[in-house]
Amino acid sequence: MFNLIVSGRVSDDRRGQIMASRVFSYTREGVESQFSQGGEIDFSEVVKLPTLLMEEGRGDEVARIAWLKNVVRRGSDYQLDYSTDPDYPNLRNSEIAALLTELDMDDWELGTNHWAIKDVDLFEVLYRKSAGDRPKPTVFQLSGKPVDPKLVSFMMPFDGSFNLVYQDVKTVLESKQYECKRADDMWEHDHIMSDIIELICTSSVVVCDLSTKNPNVFYEAGIAHTLGKQVILITQSSDDVPFDLRPIRFLHYHNNGEGRSKLALEILARVQALA
Repeated sequence: MFNLIVSGRVSDDRRGQIMASRVFSYTREGVESQFSQGGEIDFSEVVKLPTLLMEEGRGDEVARIAWLKNVVRRGSDYQLDYSTDPDYPNLRNSEIAALLTELDMDDWELGTNHWAIKDVDLFEVLYRKSAGDRPKPTVFQLSGKPVDPKLVSFMMPFDGSFNLVYQDVKTVLESKQYECKRADDMWEHDHIMSDIIELICTSSVVVCDLSTKNPNVFYEAGIAHTLGKQVILITQSSDDVPFDLRPIRFLHYHNNGEGRSKLALEILARVQALA
């Protein structure tokens, strides 16, 4: 959920105002009841929500992501103290206008002073927008399937010497209700690279074994990093970690029973921390 505040008096970076009579305008009834007490807005709850601050308009007006710090009733207005979120660049009203359906907004809300609460994940909508603005790959197609929060994929050389590594780690992870897959565990496309891309796209965590400096694994690790995936790097030798990846922490392991057991527990701990 998020606060939507449209007002001609929110151009300041720290403080603004909005008419008290306009609170809960264009808010669905079930949502309004969650954030009101005795007919008044419940300040202790609304400050927990991210806020989209907008001036009226459909053009180049600046729209900002902010967090409410304090709300005080002063006569017929509410005075708002807030801090803008430095992790999100300013938007334009024209960009918000292109997302009306996703944000559960009507067109006339852009030109009407009001404070609404929308039952929408604001950051998810903005993330999808930013992802859509990125250049599209031309060599392969990204999967449109959703991410499986329990899926951990493994990128490692197609070499029999790595089978026990995968199986030992898989046994430990699956005992904790995670699902593990390698590209050779699936055959959904004619081209194996399509299966690999789909596996990376739908995984919550990607484990990449850099042992033996396998170029395919390096390529797959680069794709996973570019897609913003949580990546766990492992290797049997630190000499196999290229210079560009040295600043990133990796797990060193020995390919024997004790070493694989230790690796499995380390990967499990890392996956649980990232989930």
